[in-house]
Amino acid sequence: MLLFDGVCNLCNGAVNFIIDHDPKGHFKFAALQSDFGQEKLKELGYNQQDFDSLVLLSEDKVYKKSSAALRIAKKLSGLYPLLYVFIIIPPFIRHGVYDIIAKNRYKWWGKRDSCRMPTPELRARFVDA
Repeated sequence: MLLFDGVCNLCNGAVNFIIDHDPKGHFKFAALQSDFGQEKLKELGYNQQDFDSLVLLSEDKVYKKSSAALRIAKKLSGLYPLLYVFIIIPPFIRHGVYDIIAKNRYKWWGKRDSCRMPTPELRARFVDA
């Protein structure tokens, strides 16, 4: 399960990219702003107003920021799993780069007025849609 910022253009683009490169359907998605996303954040003890990170729930573990992104890449088709090698970079460095992008994502890529609505074909991959 991948929780993402549903109004962020970069995040929505990332979800589209993941869908396109995840032919086995490893990932299901929910917006952090959705009822499901808010409940999960609360359940995990995270700030419910904090939408600056991907949150990957995988095998009873929670991954955020660059750790989530690299674990996602590991499951994608093509050469993207090779990106997982960057997991050897200390998290404070990886997360620092992630934080710079997250802090500027609305300014650089823009923001939507509402969360994305999946197409009928993709509805089964979205929770709370």
